[in-house]
Amino acid sequence: MSHFGTDGIRGKFGDDPITPEFALKLGYAAGKVLAAQGRAQVMVGKDTRLSGYVLEAALQAGLNAAGVNVRLLGPLPTPAIAHLTRAFHADAGIVISASHNPYFDNGIKFFSGEGKKLDDAVQNEISAQLALPITIEAPDQLGKTNRITDAAGRYIEFCKSTFPYNLSLRGVKIVIDCANGAGYVVAPAVLRELGATVIPIFNAPNGLNINDGCGSTHPQALQKAVVENGADIGIALDGDGDRIVMVDHRGELVDGDSILYVLATRPSQPAPGVVGTLMSNMGLELALRDQNIAFKRANVGDRYVMAALDEAGWQLGGEASGHILCLDKSTTGDALIAGLQVLSAVIEQGKSLAELTSVLKVFPQVLVNVRLTEMRDPFADDVLKEAFAKAEASLAGRGRLLIRKSGTEPMIRVMVEGENEVQVTKLANDLADLVRTRLS
Repeated sequence: MSHFGTDGIRGKFGDDPITPEFALKLGYAAGKVLAAQGRAQVMVGKDTRLSGYVLEAALQAGLNAAGVNVRLLGPLPTPAIAHLTRAFHADAGIVISASHNPYFDNGIKFFSGEGKKLDDAVQNEISAQLALPITIEAPDQLGKTNRITDAAGRYIEFCKSTFPYNLSLRGVKIVIDCANGAGYVVAPAVLRELGATVIPIFNAPNGLNINDGCGSTHPQALQKAVVENGADIGIALDGDGDRIVMVDHRGELVDGDSILYVLATRPSQPAPGVVGTLMSNMGLELALRDQNIAFKRANVGDRYVMAALDEAGWQLGGEASGHILCLDKSTTGDALIAGLQVLSAVIEQGKSLAELTSVLKVFPQVLVNVRLTEMRDPFADDVLKEAFAKAEASLAGRGRLLIRKSGTEPMIRVMVEGENEVQVTKLANDLADLVRTRLS
């Protein structure tokens, strides 16, 4: 059985599997797999959760026991660990984080030596090794641990290198919400060093306040701060710095779909195609079509977006939630780097973020969840199939119907999207009622 989900291993700290005991075994198991071809080196970083220090120590001990050398990076964004893993030519990187979840959750995820998500085959090997006992062959075969003291500075310089050298942020006032998370030092530093006037908020982590009423999942405080400070732009990261939402000078939210549109339509670097997800707004698809930019949808999750980009040979993709992949700049989703690319688009075109996103007309999107007593397939019911087909025909290419089964509970998600909010709302509720009647 694999312990890995779509984004590593995650759960409440203290509950299996997010315990010190499991982290020790996981470190050992991963170390044995990685060291199969000789002595290995692994980079380990974390976000600002208090529990991260406990998991870090346990992972380090397990890795050392397996003969692996460990380099500790301290609190840094997830994409920083991916970058430094590649920069140090390490065999793997490990991030201790639960991303945008509350402080009481934590997680462990792996990167390959190329700074990409670890292959399923390697994760399965690690899961198989977990079933075996920890055995120490000889003390002289233990791994060593040292701390990389300039890890933050290395990542800051890398981020700055992705911003065009002939541009400057001088004269631009930016409010940045660091979510009391892993980007609280590096994000304001990057913006300041590029010339911006920076107003950081939620940049005082105490181990328990990560994502607490702040960050990309709670941008209301950022929207208020941008208006109150007369700022040009607001940027919100999530707890581990791989997700971004932005705010224009009016305090209006700019989500991942809008960010993708701005990046895809830069005159200096137009994208041949963009990968979104099943939840990407149809307004994005139509706006890109008007610019002769191809658009494909992947399943929800940056892992699937990455796979679709690789298949198409494109470099830009992401989710409305703010996971943005700029593969010409970074090997994984990086909120700070995505934000820098948006800032460069604003500067080089001499337009505000509000102007650049005004072309994108977001369609009303209504989601209704239908809970069942047990999971049943709605597409196995002929009456429902006919109703779904009629609904799609009524949207006539200017809207979408998405029927999804939950992967974790007996629930059917009915999503309808279209230009007319009244029509969309009625259609979603009518279909949800019919699903409830037919399948309950």
